[in-house]
Amino acid sequence: MESLSADNAASPALAARFRDVEENLKVIRERIEEAAVSAGRNPDDVILMAVTKTVPVEVINHALSLGVDYMGENRVQELNAKYDSLHREGKHIHLIGHLQTNKVKQVVGKVEMIQSVDSFRVAQAIAARSRESGIVTHALVEVNIGREENKSGVFPEEAYELICQISELNGLNVQGLMAIPPADCEIAQTIRYFDEIYKLFIDIGTKNTHNNSYTMKHLSMGMSADYAEAVMHGATMVRVGTALFGRRSYSK
Repeated sequence: MESLSADNAASPALAARFRDVEENLKVIRERIEEAAVSAGRNPDDVILMAVTKTVPVEVINHALSLGVDYMGENRVQELNAKYDSLHREGKHIHLIGHLQTNKVKQVVGKVEMIQSVDSFRVAQAIAARSRESGIVTHALVEVNIGREENKSGVFPEEAYELICQISELNGLNVQGLMAIPPADCEIAQTIRYFDEIYKLFIDIGTKNTHNNSYTMKHLSMGMSADYAEAVMHGATMVRVGTALFGRRSYSK
């Protein structure tokens, strides 16, 4: 089944939303390219991830039809509700929200990567389920870069030790770091957090001189309000929701 287009959409409202996504995507791609070039980077080295929390499947599939190859869901339950209707062929689905151990069995095998690994216990559960399924699940270690009490993730000084522990687990492959700076920061402070996490990303990578069981391949940082700045400061993956799909309702 092919993705709906603005020409054959079920309603004028949906057609209008498709057009908005098309225009938004054009702007986002241009800003990523400009930011990468200004930082002396290749724009092709930056992955755009569509954050699809509360976004209807029809709209997600339209974005996928436009060449968006990566999508991230925050909640396991929402991912499972959408999964069978997504046009997944050739696409990459990640879980980017906090994962509880009792939800691991519901998500392993459906996502290529879990970006929110923040404890050895969760990593063990993912690895065990992956081995049972005969697969390897990729992971990023989530870093609580702002040291916020109510946010998940390890503190920066704990990240390397956790990566070393996780790298011993069969069935799970660490490929980098993910971070979300505090939401109430001024952009100058956000950039300082980006620089801090980038330095940590590089430092951990240089320590991997004899252990090939983890790689510092991905640095996932930057969202709708600051993705261009994140690209300029080293992000390999930006997670964009509102800037692509518009403001969404969280009343569900």
